[in-house]
Amino acid sequence: MTSSSLENSAFRPMRRKRQELSEEESVNILKKSTAGTLALLGDNDYPYAVPLSYVYADGKLYFHSALTGHKVDAIRKCDKASFCVIEQDDVQPAQYTTFFRSVIAFGRIHIIEDETDKTEAARMLGNRYHPNHEEALQKELQKGLSHMLMIRFDIEHLSGKEAIELVRMHKTE
Repeated sequence: MTSSSLENSAFRPMRRKRQELSEEESVNILKKSTAGTLALLGDNDYPYAVPLSYVYADGKLYFHSALTGHKVDAIRKCDKASFCVIEQDDVQPAQYTTFFRSVIAFGRIHIIEDETDKTEAARMLGNRYHPNHEEALQKELQKGLSHMLMIRFDIEHLSGKEAIELVRMHKTE
């Protein structure tokens, strides 16, 4: 998934290789973070970026959505998307910099049509944010699943990066 594992791809290699996170580090950021920004091709081909909660599983991201709206229209129009997660954003005012760690996923996004797959995705998302409450989750799914869409983002390329200052700190540890 990372730029190093997609040698002959349509994705750019990272310019600052020393700051590139490994695929494992990038996936770990996706696994532990809870929100990111989904970027789509919106109305009149303007970029449309929307913050979302998500769950990561097996090289895929899952989101929920209302049945209609800008996001849904954009997904139906174009299946290419990116998703950005910022794990760390530590502003260093005296140094005029930020100690950051972030990940960008590129891939194809789809509305899940199969009811079994939709239910499983909703269950994963619910368990991510309220684990070990199966009875409550089941009630929520019975009440609300018909009023929402579940969306799957298949990651084709994953790129993680951290501030050069963090790279240097790791070397001295």
